[in-house]
Amino acid sequence: MKKILFIFMLCLCGATYAQETVLPTKAHKGVSYIKNATIHVGNGKVIENGVIRIVDGKIDEVGSDIKVPEGADVTDAGGKQVYPGLILATSNLGLVEVGAVRATTDVQELGDFNPNVRSIVAYNTDSKIINTLRSNGILLANIVPEGTLLAGSSSVVQLDAWNWQDAAYKTDAGMHLYMPSMMARPRGFGGFAGFGGGQGANSDPVKEGLEKVEGIKGFFREAKAYLAEPTHKEVNLKFEATKGLFDKSQKLYVHANTTRQILLALDFVKEFGVDLVIVGGSDSYQVADLLKQHNVSVILQQPHSLPTLDDDDVDQPYKTAAQLQKAGVLFTISDDDAQTRGRNLPFGAGTAAAYGLTKEEALQAITLNAAKIMGVADKTGTIEKGKDANIVISDGDILDMRSSNVTDAFIQGRKIDLTDKHKLLNDRYLKKYDLKKGF
Repeated sequence: MKKILFIFMLCLCGATYAQETVLPTKAHKGVSYIKNATIHVGNGKVIENGVIRIVDGKIDEVGSDIKVPEGADVTDAGGKQVYPGLILATSNLGLVEVGAVRATTDVQELGDFNPNVRSIVAYNTDSKIINTLRSNGILLANIVPEGTLLAGSSSVVQLDAWNWQDAAYKTDAGMHLYMPSMMARPRGFGGFAGFGGGQGANSDPVKEGLEKVEGIKGFFREAKAYLAEPTHKEVNLKFEATKGLFDKSQKLYVHANTTRQILLALDFVKEFGVDLVIVGGSDSYQVADLLKQHNVSVILQQPHSLPTLDDDDVDQPYKTAAQLQKAGVLFTISDDDAQTRGRNLPFGAGTAAAYGLTKEEALQAITLNAAKIMGVADKTGTIEKGKDANIVISDGDILDMRSSNVTDAFIQGRKIDLTDKHKLLNDRYLKKYDLKKGF
């Protein structure tokens, strides 16, 4: 009897958890095709009635005159739109599952200077959020640590993996620095200093912020001097972790929104010669010429938001992308909303298209541009020969919330399962109340 009960409980647990478990797909081997497609290449080009030939996970041919042999492995995209896999440029995906539950967060370490922290080793490939992103066409993400100043390095992952080693697409490609705000915070409830985390009456946020920035520069100067020495009596892990910044194998991502913060970030380019990326960049349009002059890229972290300053245009977050495009600044768009967790990425780009960008420019912003900024443009970002077959197929316009419906997705050529928690819950309650699907 105990044996029967044990088997019953085991089956019950299997049924309970299996419906939420989507296993990674096996590596793509051989030749497959996507045909009858409207192909949005990702670099501004569109191919009507096109064919994509995929060999061992790589794009082998793209065009409108490719013959598909009889009996081939074919996905028919007739009447559908085909896009490069979308790339989420900043995310705490896999580091934070439920923000209110401390046991499910592993995104920040103690202390101000943690350049040796690697977000990739904490990345949880079993996160239920991952599959909800894939359903919106997002196939890669940059996993970013958080902190008070120098937080550590981020890595790019592909979203169909057994563990972080499988997921790693490019590791430790960027070091993240959170610029002090240098703006007065509210002084708590009723205006009383100290209560509610506000600043004291005699505090000077600009002075305090500048002191912190000088402390960061001092740390980089010491690190640079340390790295210039041929041998060391003792290994300094924090200094060793900054080596990529000085040999240009790693970029410095500075989280900054206001003009004041961005100008201070530019000082790091002038003094240390680092490759700089501004993250946030809500006021980047005001210094676009300077950003272009110093070859600085921008990640617009949240276009669906209110302006940073009271005297900014109310629609400024929507049109900043077009202003950077006009100035020739390399930029991408992200979605760091704690509620959407990145799922609104394509729709943020769609909003930018309604405020000055063309549809293909908006698509490029979250595909090729993002790949360039994160240093993976040789492998992904466009549907071109030689690149990984990271491809999304949608019934409608992927940038339009009303018509976007991702039907198929491929990561490195393998067709992935688009089941996710949201779809399962939808099906659950449709069945419970005997309703029909509305889409």
